[in-house]
Formats: sequence, structure tokens, C-alpha cells
Amino acid sequence: MRLDRAVDAYLRHITIERGLSDHTVEAYRRDLSGYTDWLRARDIDDSTAVTPGLVADFAAERASAEPPPAASSLARLQSSVRGLHRFLAREGIDTDDPSGRLKPPKAARRLPKALTIDQVERLLAAPGDDLTGLRDRALLELLYATGARVSEVVQLDVDDLAHGDVVRLRGKGSKERIVPVGSYARSAIDAYLTRARPALSTRGPASPRLFLGARGAPLSRQSAWLIIRAAAESANLSAQVSPHTMRHSFATHLLQGGADVRVVQELLGHASVATTQIYTHVSVDVLRDVYATSHPRAR
Repeated sequence: MRLDRAVDAYLRHITIERGLSDHTVEAYRRDLSGYTDWLRARDIDDSTAVTPGLVADFAAERASAEPPPAASSLARLQSSVRGLHRFLAREGIDTDDPSGRLKPPKAARRLPKALTIDQVERLLAAPGDDLTGLRDRALLELLYATGARVSEVVQLDVDDLAHGDVVRLRGKGSKERIVPVGSYARSAIDAYLTRARPALSTRGPASPRLFLGARGAPLSRQSAWLIIRAAAESANLSAQVSPHTMRHSFATHLLQGGADVRVVQELLGHASVATTQIYTHVSVDVLRDVYATSHPRAR
């Protein structure tokens, strides 16, 4: 099959049958565009002509690029290539999978960066009391209260909060989960829904989305990121704060408070508990600090 048709078929597969997010599909599209361009530069325009040697050469060339790519970017690139060829072999389009011997690079295991509880409180108190300030506080409170990904929060409809103390989130692969919403977040959301959202909604076309921009359109991921950064600057936080910082802080503070890792896994929407367990290392660091300062024979 021609490379462009093969890539299109694979992207349709991961979009429709696997339900991957638009963001993930676009990342795979970029990776595979670079891969197929590399093959065409070597006069390869049919998937059946791709050999294990070519796949290995491509991976080695990308790994030795200057500046060197991040291990996570290289791993995703190789995952895109393996996914494409596995799909073609599984569907019977190609007889062999030339990427079968490709080994992904080992990504460095880094601990998530979490804010302290005091830093979170300063961040949540940063927005003002005008229309956008009420919206921003509701957004920040909801992110910290639920540990949701920013993409999940900006896709929320007002009806997703119909049950009051819980919210229905749609995660990766369109999987739904129900997460409790604490009283502080609920109060901030109620203030936004009562005093701000009705006014914002008159500035643009009708939308069921919970969070609206200053012109009445649904709030984008990029706008949510800017809101968090502006709040961090107002709170004089020197730490780099991103939407995922809120998610990391949510998980870390739950575990430090004694929550079971399986419960945190469910709340975060992780498919595997191994993904959640990285946060337990953060809590272990805290335990070590407490032990070192409290036990009479720790030193």
C-alpha cells in the first residue's frame, strides 16, 4: 500500500476504533509524516518495501540527531512507527512487520513536580472577583479538586455537574469516570455559574460548555494554560506551574494524606496502577524527611 494511504488508514483506526484524543492523533500524524518523508527520500513509497534495516536506520538517525531529542519524544516516534506497521500486518495489508525488532529507548524516570499545599492555596486565591476572575477561580479549584487533565476540564458541559458533588470526566480513549468535587470547588463553580457564566454566554453563540472565554466561546486548552500561568505569576510562585502541575499536586497530596494508591489510580483515570505508583515516591521522600527529623536514632 502507498505510504500516504497506509498512514491515513492507521490514523483512522486509532481515531475511530481506539478512540485516541485529537491531540494524540495529531502527534502521531506529525511523527509518521517525518517517517514517510525519510522513506521517500530513499525512493520508498510502498509499505511492503520497508525492511527491518530501514526501520532500524531511521530510529538510529533520529536518536543521533543534534540537538539530541528527549527520550520521551523518541519513544513516541518509535511507538508511532511500530503502531503503523503492526496495524498493516494485523490487517493483512503487509505480510510482515519490519518494526518487530525495534526496541524503544528507556525514558528517564522523573518524579512529578508538585506544589506544596500553601502554594496551591496561594494559587487558588490569585484570581479576582470580576467575570473572568470568577471563571478562573472555578477552573483552578476544579483542576485541583479532581486531578483532571486540562483537556478533560475544558470539554466539560454544564450538565456534567448536574449531580452537585461529583463530576463526569471523559478521559483518554473516551473512557468516562466519576470524580467527587469538594466543597471549595463546588462553591467556586456555583459562584461562576450564578454570577459570571450567564454574562459570558451572551457574548457568543450558545454553547453547553461549562467554561467560556471572554468572548463567549468555549475555553480552549491554550487559554486554560494561560490562566494557570497568570495565576501563578500573581501568586508569586517561582515554581514552573502548568495544568499538569495541578494534577501532580492532587495525586501527591492525596497519597500524603493516606489515600490508597488504587483509589488515586481510579480518580486519575490511569489504566495501570504502575503509572500512579510514581507518585508514591514523592510521598516516600516526605516520610524520609519526617523520619530524619523525628526519630531519635535516625542519624
